[in-house]
Amino acid sequence: MLDASTKAQLASYLERTSNPIEIVVSLDDSTASAEMLSMLKDVAESSKLVTLIESRDDSHRKPSFSVNKPGESHGPRFAGLPMGHEFTSLVLALLQVGGYPPKVEQAILEQIRALDGDFEFEVYVSLTCHNCPDVVQALNLMAIQNPRIKTTMIEGGTFQDEIKERQIMGVPTIFLNGTMFGSGRMSLEEILAKIDVGGVEREAKKIDAKEPFDVLIVGGGPAGAAAAVYAARKGIRTGIASERFGGQVLDTLGIENFVSVKETEGPKFALALEEHVRHYDVDIMNLQRAKALVPGKDLVEVRLESGASLKAKTVILSTGARWRNVNVPGENEFKNKGVAYCPHCDGPLYKGKRVAVIGGGNSGVEAAIDLAGIVKHVTLVEFDTKLRADEVLQRKLRSLANVTVIMNAQTTEITGTDKVNGLTYKDRSSGEEHRVELEGVFVQIGLVPNTEWLKGALELSRHGEIVVDERGQTSVPGVFAAGDATTVPFKQIIIAAGDGAKAALGAFDHLIRTSAPA
Repeated sequence: MLDASTKAQLASYLERTSNPIEIVVSLDDSTASAEMLSMLKDVAESSKLVTLIESRDDSHRKPSFSVNKPGESHGPRFAGLPMGHEFTSLVLALLQVGGYPPKVEQAILEQIRALDGDFEFEVYVSLTCHNCPDVVQALNLMAIQNPRIKTTMIEGGTFQDEIKERQIMGVPTIFLNGTMFGSGRMSLEEILAKIDVGGVEREAKKIDAKEPFDVLIVGGGPAGAAAAVYAARKGIRTGIASERFGGQVLDTLGIENFVSVKETEGPKFALALEEHVRHYDVDIMNLQRAKALVPGKDLVEVRLESGASLKAKTVILSTGARWRNVNVPGENEFKNKGVAYCPHCDGPLYKGKRVAVIGGGNSGVEAAIDLAGIVKHVTLVEFDTKLRADEVLQRKLRSLANVTVIMNAQTTEITGTDKVNGLTYKDRSSGEEHRVELEGVFVQIGLVPNTEWLKGALELSRHGEIVVDERGQTSVPGVFAAGDATTVPFKQIIIAAGDGAKAALGAFDHLIRTSAPA
């Protein structure tokens, strides 16, 4: 099942384990069971510490297997083959059960172990989803650390009946104790925050007690990470408050234009950003959403949604942007029920179905091309009279027989009952209304800056972007900004990183001209 190269790599990883590992597999007579057994035999052969135990236990999905310490049964369970992006989730589960310590702060591990209650998670994934492994790996770690936590990864392609029964139209989708818990990418900290409310209050009190920073960065994407590195290297007290470290990069599949990095994936790039920042003396405060900016004579205050507040001599705003909504009836009602924003993650769930893509820029055309290889038919709906994507992408799109392009069309409604069943649009030339029967709509119409919380505090453009000068300075002295949230043109990762470095240098220059740095 596993090729020679993968088996060699797996054997190398498992050399880091020190404790016995039991893989208990539940099988039936299906082809999927045979494939799973073949893969697990390869895994067991990769280390003398791994024992494979076959079972016909009817209490679990078939085929599935759990990774346990000897004598225990609450280890992470995988229903369906954990290949593709999920193979890493399997490797990490083996390592952690085998005694290799996870790269997680001790305080978080203690928080997991102290959770009071019984939690049984089920997370539905597709093997092409680049956000799913983060959720699977977080839940696996929790199950390994706390015997009252159980988790199962369910590969949607193998368990199509469950996908239909639970009306799952986006991944990852998480159930807790049989009830919908969340959908989309969630970090370990986010999951903990949802099930341990007291933890949020404890963290808010810790944040409130912090001394003022020389530089406080709000936002943890490429701009914020670069600003943190440059500020910390100046030897000044640096903090970074982020709703989710990595920002929009976490939702990006392929990155091929960051100079010196030939190609990578968004989540890997985000992890590299965080590792680089943690290399320096930077106080990282994750899962912190900013609520208000309050300029002051000597210190600037940033108030957080948690109720805590932070103060600093200078502030760098790098809150980035998010996917723009089409804002028509049905969009909010059918999110994750046919309305999606990530074709790479959710595309496989629409195999053999009819879908639409709204947007004719690079993102929209790339989405249509990707989906055309999976779904029955793609209808691309563009508001303008022409596509705005690069010509090379347009040529590829025009070569696909199962794609229809409708231009000069205004989407007016996404329809459905319990899930999406169609889309209506108006011909902008004739004013006529048309309807397209389909089962999924992928929205790809650009970005909107995350700056609503700054209205009235500093100057924003008519598009809501933070107005900055050539040094990253905003209209408020001591407050700088960088990245996709600003008026700087061309929203690109490499430009955001450069802007972050520039803003940090601007903030340091402001400090040395107005006060002695700490």
